[in-house]
Amino acid sequence: MSTAMLPARVQEDLLLAFDWAPVGLLVSRQRIVQSCNRAFGLMFGYSPGALEGQSLACLYPSQEEFTHTGDRALQAMQKRAQYADERIMRRADGSLFWCQVSGQALERSDPFSAAVWTFQDLSETRPVTARLTQREREIAQFLVLGKSSKEIAKLLGIGHRTVEAHRARLMRKFGVTSSYALVARLVGL
Repeated sequence: MSTAMLPARVQEDLLLAFDWAPVGLLVSRQRIVQSCNRAFGLMFGYSPGALEGQSLACLYPSQEEFTHTGDRALQAMQKRAQYADERIMRRADGSLFWCQVSGQALERSDPFSAAVWTFQDLSETRPVTARLTQREREIAQFLVLGKSSKEIAKLLGIGHRTVEAHRARLMRKFGVTSSYALVARLVGL
């Protein structure tokens, strides 16, 4: 059912719900921003409408992370039309923050043709406290999800010993001596 067929009051309520939702909402087509709500703009530091027509790539710390995350999301959404993760994103001022992201494709056979996304800023409970490389950010993303080095290696297409080397560097950067303590620091404990 098209929203144009809904009573005017319902249309107004839908717009109100979208604009004033307490989480960031975004509608994308082919990974291009179509519209986003106020919470999204505030979270990422953009004025209303500034992102419309822009690639989602501007919200990622690097082009590679945009590409890799897109590849993982596409595979998941082709299977079940949904994707969710926690990742480090980039604000308009260049600062990085942890964000919980969930998406729903409108068409499973072509997930990026149109999708609705929610974004929740996790920086209050999970601040980005160390300068991390692109690969360290990707590995940190999977560590907080409880993935093993072998699982991370498979997901990223690298050797598990390479993952272990990055994990060791992360432990040094965060000043911890165990993987458990590293994950606790990454999730803000």
